Amino acid sequence: MPIPNQTLIEAITAKFGESILKTEEPYNFLTITTKREKIIELITYLYEHKEFQFQFLTDLCGIHHPDNKGQELGVIYHLHSLVTNTRLRLKIFFPITDPQVPTLTKLFAAADWMERETYDFYGVVFTGHPNLIRILNIEDMDYFPLRKEFPLEDPTRRDKHDEYFGR
Repeated sequence: MPIPNQTLIEAITAKFGESILKTEEPYNFLTITTKREKIIELITYLYEHKEFQFQFLTDLCGIHHPDNKGQELGVIYHLHSLVTNTRLRLKIFFPITDPQVPTLTKLFAAADWMERETYDFYGVVFTGHPNLIRILNIEDMDYFPLRKEFPLEDPTRRDKHDEYFGR
């Protein structure tokens, strides 16, 4: 039986207090934003908790919000308790000038490739990762393609007509 969101919020807030920056429930999917320094401790707590048992890492991905000054980059973790069939989303945000996040590979073996992909596309450096290298892009690439640092369209293109695009 799924754990009610309120039960999770109360337990996590009681344990981590001021480290919890925001809680939301979009479409009844509990989402908690916390501090980067507490993410491993929080996930370990959820993993080892005898009732919660969030022992499956569904996904780990990066996010880039260039207009959010001082917290441009982020990592989103999706956890699942197979015992209670409860899902939880955790978010952390940090400056693009300091893209350091502790690795989760010591707790979840699956985090290995997910962290490498996040590094490859967003430039998030997972400290303590056993083999943090690019896996989908070429090694000498000096940028991170999923960051929103480039225009979506080439302003110098001459082969299109704006009237066809409603402009």
